[in-house]
Amino acid sequence: MKVVVFDLGGTLMQYVGMPHSWADYYYEGFEAIIQKFECHISQEVLEQSNQMLRDFNPRINYREIEYPAEDIFAKIMELWHMDIPVQSFMETFWSGLQLKAEIFPDTVDVLRKLRDRGYGIAALTDLPSAMPDEIFKRDIPDLLGYFDYYVSSSVAGYRKPNCRGLQMISEKFATPIEELVFVGDEEKDWKTALNAHCKFIWIRRGEKKEESIDHLYELLELLE
Repeated sequence: MKVVVFDLGGTLMQYVGMPHSWADYYYEGFEAIIQKFECHISQEVLEQSNQMLRDFNPRINYREIEYPAEDIFAKIMELWHMDIPVQSFMETFWSGLQLKAEIFPDTVDVLRKLRDRGYGIAALTDLPSAMPDEIFKRDIPDLLGYFDYYVSSSVAGYRKPNCRGLQMISEKFATPIEELVFVGDEEKDWKTALNAHCKFIWIRRGEKKEESIDHLYELLELLE
């Protein structure tokens, strides 16, 4: 089976208005926790909590190993001395960022066309640092049904450019890893494909360049 693997953020969807690194928005998440649970947290503890999240942010401190969001927030909760489920802490934090997920206009139509042509479709995405899979998936329900296999950095245990996720996809479809086609929008996606020795298609939305595509309909032409 021919298999196309998609990165998600910046490739099939985006969080509207959010940059690659979300470090400047952490205080909004903490403020939501303070308000909901009526916490009395010192500025020092708030700064320490913010720094802990920044330390785990791979956009700031490079890492390929993925750490469970629960473990990251459990460490922060120790500073807060809060006796609530870590899930409630995380849910409130992420609700405070008021994220709005948007699927690009060409995404669903192209995924549908690929499925009609008999392609296997997989997703390989790095989760936003410290975001649990279940929260991210909640933002993309209209996409999940098109993936024959979904691999996040949480599922793989590694972040790109580590190619463990592509290895898992290769094994799932019983397809040589070199025959996968990986579509992504960042240099780390390209490096992931390079590490796996598979084909890479770079998408730069709204930015037409010879070595890349700027919308997914071009992908259909390249795969013909």
